[in-house]
Amino acid sequence: MDSSTNSKEAIEALKSNYRREIEAAASYQNLADREKDPQRKAILDKLAKTELDHAEKWAAKLKSMGVNELPVVKETVWRKLQRNSSNLATNLERMELEEHRNIAAYENQKKFNDQEWTELLDEIEADERKHASSVRALMTGSGSDPQRTLDLLWSRERWHKRGGTGWVGDAVYGVNDGLGAVFGIISGVAGFSSSSQFILISGLAGMISSALSMGAGAYLAAKSNREITEAEIHHETEEIKADPDHEREELELLYQLKGFTEEEAKMVAERITQNPDLYLKTMLQEELGVSEEQFPNPWRSALSGSLSTAIGAIVPIIPFFFLSGYPAVITAAIVSIIAHFLVGAGKSLVTVRTWWQSGLEMTVVGVIEGAITYGLGFLGSMLIHH
Repeated sequence: MDSSTNSKEAIEALKSNYRREIEAAASYQNLADREKDPQRKAILDKLAKTELDHAEKWAAKLKSMGVNELPVVKETVWRKLQRNSSNLATNLERMELEEHRNIAAYENQKKFNDQEWTELLDEIEADERKHASSVRALMTGSGSDPQRTLDLLWSRERWHKRGGTGWVGDAVYGVNDGLGAVFGIISGVAGFSSSSQFILISGLAGMISSALSMGAGAYLAAKSNREITEAEIHHETEEIKADPDHEREELELLYQLKGFTEEEAKMVAERITQNPDLYLKTMLQEELGVSEEQFPNPWRSALSGSLSTAIGAIVPIIPFFFLSGYPAVITAAIVSIIAHFLVGAGKSLVTVRTWWQSGLEMTVVGVIEGAITYGLGFLGSMLIHH
């Protein structure tokens, strides 16, 4: 064994391995506890047990290096909120990504040139790849029930194409819009004038207009989306009734384009057309890319959009209720930049990106936005006063 294996870096790497396996086991076990399907629950239970076995192996390796006190692994509030606010498809997608991250981390540890360690890494990496495959299988359902599989596939596609993130996602993006819009307004006005009252009134006006605009936009978008989807469902239903042979031929051709042989496509179409509800759902999804499920509620969209936008918009304004002059402007800038980071981090609740990457990206955007609008306001002030 190379002497570098006893280094602080090596021990920290092993502790990190132990933590990630314990966290993965807890995540899989939580999903298993929430799963109602016995077959899927058994798969998730097995994944959790395997991750615990991995943790025990890393614990044994640490002990062989003289480390007897293992890291205490507690689930953070953030991780719990992230998991509980996401649907099954999102949690599984996040776990698949974690498995690949673990594989990459383990591959990097082969630099320590420890034969026993490397063999353990190879063994656990192989398990992690199997886990990623198992998670992918869970994403598209298990067993031979085509209805269940198609429903889960459609659920995943709604996540990618329609942002099926639920109320958490809507709230995060609404706060994001309100914060960005009003921060830009007060930055520009602050560059033009140091009057706190002028900035406060401008910010409040921006908050109200942004909230109303977002609410109206969300209402109209949801209403239009619902009406268009209902019209497409109606037309497709009528076409299936009027000319079922033609629609079945379309379905067969669609599956042939996906790589099925002519015989396989006919067999799949035959199975699907025996179930009228499944037939309609399949044609809507395959031919039109829409689903008859989960129609958006226009009023709920409007309320969610307005309130979340107003919450984000009020943040840059708050300092001007208590301070004046440049202290208010500086405090508002600091508060807004911090808020940008927190909102960006909040996006990780509905994406698979890490919280710090998302938060840092949003912070950079906020800084650039504030600098540009402040500069334009300052330039406008110089031109007018001249």
